[in-house]
Parts: sequence; structure tokens; C-alpha cells
Amino acid sequence: MRELSLHIMDIVENGLRAGATLVEIFVKEDRKGNWLSVEISDNGHGMPDETLKKVMDPFFSTRSTRRVGLGLSMFRELCKRCDGEFDIKSKDGEGTKINASFRIDHIDLIPLGDMAGSMMSLIMGNSEADFLYTHEVDDRTFHLDTRQVREELEGLEIYNPQVVKSLGKLVRESLADLMEE
Repeated sequence: MRELSLHIMDIVENGLRAGATLVEIFVKEDRKGNWLSVEISDNGHGMPDETLKKVMDPFFSTRSTRRVGLGLSMFRELCKRCDGEFDIKSKDGEGTKINASFRIDHIDLIPLGDMAGSMMSLIMGNSEADFLYTHEVDDRTFHLDTRQVREELEGLEIYNPQVVKSLGKLVRESLADLMEE
């Protein structure tokens, strides 16, 4: 994958397939400290210890549609290549939490990519789930909670084209403002 946002989307989709109804995504860019961290947690079914031990093997997958599970192993290797760390915790019946970090100025770090587009794809394609997305750049923060958005919609569905267009614009503009130095 050429963007971190696509790795994030892949991991979130794993959680959604595991029954998650709430996914929390926290991206922190500490430019002064030269670190980027990504935390993804969900309230899905989680994994039994036996599966958790195998999940980093690129030739293991719980999906029957393919025989490989490259997503997590590729993400972990990217962390290692960029002088970062990777950790996954999961308990059967309690969900999964992934922490990843990267040195921002590392030559192998791929771009963060289109987080707004990834978030909108996740929201549109998973109308039954809620997302809590927080993006922090140094001392500035953007926060999106689809539970709050749903409350304000007054009967409109979150995947309504007008809602998607407005929400997408809000996320894009907010992230652009956040990225300005």
C-alpha cells in the first residue's frame, strides 16, 4: 500500500468484519518530536489467543475468500523500517487495539494519504457502525464522532448523499487547516 490511510482503512475493515459497532482512530503527528503514531481500537469480537499468535503471519487469514493476510504484517514491517513500534492487543469477546509509530523524517515512511477520503468511505460503507476519529498535529486537534453527527441529522441517514457531501467537505477542510503550519 502506498498510503498509511489505506493501511488504516484495511485494519478498520478487519474490525468491522469482526462485528465492531464502534471504531476509534487516533492519529497523532508530533512534528517537533519527529513521531507519527496511529492507534486503532474496536469493540468487535476480538481474537482468541491462538489466532492472535498467528495473525502476524502473512500466510494466515481467517477469511475464506483468500489464503493470505498481508495487511497487518505489512503495517508492522513498515513500522519497523521507519524506526517505530507496532503492538496489537486483543481479547476474545472484547475487541482489538493496535498501536503503531513511525519516525516522521524516515526515508521509508509513506505519505499519510487521504484520511478524509478513507473516513468517508468507511462511514458510507458501514452505516451500522460508528467512528470516533481524532487527528492531532502538535497542539491542534480535529475530532469527528459519527454518534454526534447522527444526533444532529434529525432523521436523515448518515449515508444520505447530501450528508456525505457536507461531512466530506467538513473533514477535508478541517484536516487541511490542521496540517497548516
